[in-house]
Amino acid sequence: MQQIELTVNGKRASFMAEPRLLLVHALRDYLGLTGTHVGCDTSSCGACTVLIDGVSAKSCTVFAVQAAGHDVTTIEGIGNADALHPMQDAFWEKHGLQCGYCTPGMIVSAVDLLQRNPNPSDAEIRAGLEGNVCRCTGYENIVKAVRTAAAALRENRPRRAVRDIEPLTPPVEEPPPSGEAIIPEQLQETKA
Repeated sequence: MQQIELTVNGKRASFMAEPRLLLVHALRDYLGLTGTHVGCDTSSCGACTVLIDGVSAKSCTVFAVQAAGHDVTTIEGIGNADALHPMQDAFWEKHGLQCGYCTPGMIVSAVDLLQRNPNPSDAEIRAGLEGNVCRCTGYENIVKAVRTAAAALRENRPRRAVRDIEPLTPPVEEPPPSGEAIIPEQLQETKA
């Protein structure tokens, strides 16, 4: 066992762990920060992406001992319910997610991208997120979200709170064109 000390989301953390412990498991199992997801365990998907000293890294490829003495930022440290990071807000606004499993890593990678390039083209956004896999969205809305966040950051827009965002509401079901609703009993009568 080895003593590991690092800063996570601005707070000092210290724990005893085996030298072979991966950073992703230290964050989730030792520190309770479950926003960093384990997707593939092979560094292929990017769901475990965090910032180490401000640079994105796949935490399934980093031993916790390698992160000792460094600053680690997880999705929990990117923003909070009272002040969303513009990237989090843009992913909500532009529907840059579906199932949400890849979203924490995607947001963290996109934050790193905008730190390095505050006004990326769509091609640069796609290249910057190349190591993050999304199996649901087709990436179009993710690119829109990154573009929207980039504009918000350049314009220094105020951060919104979760409570200030309108909730998504399901669409109202319209009655059939005849104006009469079909009830299950009627459906069964037509089958007979």
